[in-house]
Amino acid sequence: MHRILKSAIAVALVALAVAAVSALGTSSSYGSGTPEARAAASADEVRARLDPSSDKLAQCLPDARVKIAVDLTTDQLGFDIFNVSARHLAPNRDYTVFLLEQAASPFGAAEYIGDITTDENGNADNRFKLIVEEAFSSQLVNGQRVRVDLNRVGMWFADPKDDDFCLGKNSPVTPFDGDNEAGVQVFNSRNADPLPAP
Repeated sequence: MHRILKSAIAVALVALAVAAVSALGTSSSYGSGTPEARAAASADEVRARLDPSSDKLAQCLPDARVKIAVDLTTDQLGFDIFNVSARHLAPNRDYTVFLLEQAASPFGAAEYIGDITTDENGNADNRFKLIVEEAFSSQLVNGQRVRVDLNRVGMWFADPKDDDFCLGKNSPVTPFDGDNEAGVQVFNSRNADPLPAP
């Protein structure tokens, strides 16, 4: 009897430990019970596709797809949730992501919002927390403060050498990375509707 009782207690303790670990394993900063998850579930969502920035890049990356989805949660959380999903890009590279005044060159005002890093298959996903729906730049123009909405999206190769496979070794170096040296813009939202302005 004593042996059966010990076995029953041991089984019950193992079951409790498994249940506790399972509960911890399913909770995350975006779990279904978090304020972020509740706000995202009830928020409006904006979706857009980013296209290659040039015909040459489209030829070099024929299967590439970049989609963004923005949960407009600023009113509930103080920030929006900007999701990037990229498939079949050049592999093992970093890409910088910007909110822009204009999707294509000369771009106008720009805000660096984050990076994505592709795996060996050219796939990447990332989530940024920032204000998107009301994103703007405030700049002085002829002594007057001017507001410019940032409702377009662009992505650059983070390293100037990362676009050489397509554009060659003398491709332009651009300032679209934190170290002021990036490759060319590879994707943008010129064919998508602008992100919502306030």
